[in-house]
Amino acid sequence: MAGMSPLFRRRPAQDRVVTLIRKPGCHLCDDAQAVVEKVCADLGVRWEQKDITEDPRLHDQYWEQIPVVLIDGEQHTFWRVDEGRLRRALTD
Repeated sequence: MAGMSPLFRRRPAQDRVVTLIRKPGCHLCDDAQAVVEKVCADLGVRWEQKDITEDPRLHDQYWEQIPVVLIDGEQHTFWRVDEGRLRRALTD
């Protein structure tokens, strides 16, 4: 929209980054990763994963919520990832 401040414009999906915070042997984490991989591949969004067992800060912050999905560093969801909700968050 013309005249709109750049702070209020949504970033294109391709400029976003999704972070999956997980731990080994977590079946919910595996399910979340499958959704994140699918949505990010469909939209051309970069994604990364972080192991909660290798980062004390992440462990302290998210231990009771894993898996956790962040979009551009801000928490989007935890435990179960809804494909439609993640897709909307990246494209709206």
